[in-house]
Amino acid sequence: MRLGTVERLRRYPVKSLLGEELAAAEVDVRGVDRDRARALLDLGTGRIASAKNPRRWAGLLGYTAVAATVTGTATTGDGVAITGPDGRQVDEAELSEALGRKVVLVAERPPGATIERAVPEEVLAHGIEAEVEVTVNELGREAPAGGFFDFAPLHLITTSTLAATGAEAERYRPNLVIRTEGDGYVENAWVGRELAIGPALRLRVVVPTPRCAVPTLRHGPLPRSTSALRGPAEHNRLVPLEGMPALPCAGVYAQVLAPGRIAVGDEVRLG
Repeated sequence: MRLGTVERLRRYPVKSLLGEELAAAEVDVRGVDRDRARALLDLGTGRIASAKNPRRWAGLLGYTAVAATVTGTATTGDGVAITGPDGRQVDEAELSEALGRKVVLVAERPPGATIERAVPEEVLAHGIEAEVEVTVNELGREAPAGGFFDFAPLHLITTSTLAATGAEAERYRPNLVIRTEGDGYVENAWVGRELAIGPALRLRVVVPTPRCAVPTLRHGPLPRSTSALRGPAEHNRLVPLEGMPALPCAGVYAQVLAPGRIAVGDEVRLG
């Protein structure tokens, strides 16, 4: 059964930094090649820096990371190049000064690595500068060792969902944007199903993606937009996992069953 086509393919070489658009990529059990392969470690707390706590880390979304294989790109020596809002390449020392926290770029996920996640409804109510309740979450519960994924190694969202929220895809940080027909959050129906993309890639959709405050934040040139979270909060509250409350969701997480190369324009089918 045909579900749609791959409209966009994206990679984020450093967690919580802006990423890059791809025409094609290899995908294995760890997701898109070099996606979330690195992160910034806060030396003060020992936690991974994440814009899910916007009071501390919203500034991360002003920086862009690209993988070293981009033609003509000089790198930091860590396999990525990081540029600031002015387009100039920056190093760890400059990032630390700008963010007001001492950070280092790491390529290995520490055992039990955690991030702070501000309660999104409180951020909506009180703003990103307010002190709000923060939970501490372990990274990569459904991802293989390595990488800095929130939960699983691939994140998919459909054009139907983007139309329902009225928000740009960049705000939800997906790997795949799937062009679909139909209204509303159509990928909800894919949870528990297997997908085939291109000639070889096979995925299992595991859970809806709970949304945090990140979609509401400034993303590079995109201004703040509270509607990117208010829409799912009003129209698509789901229970992602047993024992969790109903949360605003948009998109789905997936695991890789069979690796393969995918490209923009590939057909997406139920496996």
